[in-house]
Amino acid sequence: MTEKTQSQPAKEGRKALLSARERRLKEALKDNMAKRKAQAKARTAPEADAQTDK
Repeated sequence: MTEKTQSQPAKEGRKALLSARERRLKEALKDNMAKRKAQAKARTAPEADAQTDK
């Protein structure tokens, strides 16, 4: 019976760590997607300008 009370806090701590990890990964993914979107936009912008100059 003492094993259950000892493992319960450990499970909660593990859930908190996983939750924190998921939050960090979600933020990193969001930042990465924004960066890639900006890069793609920057790549297409000069092409559009070059075509209008001709």
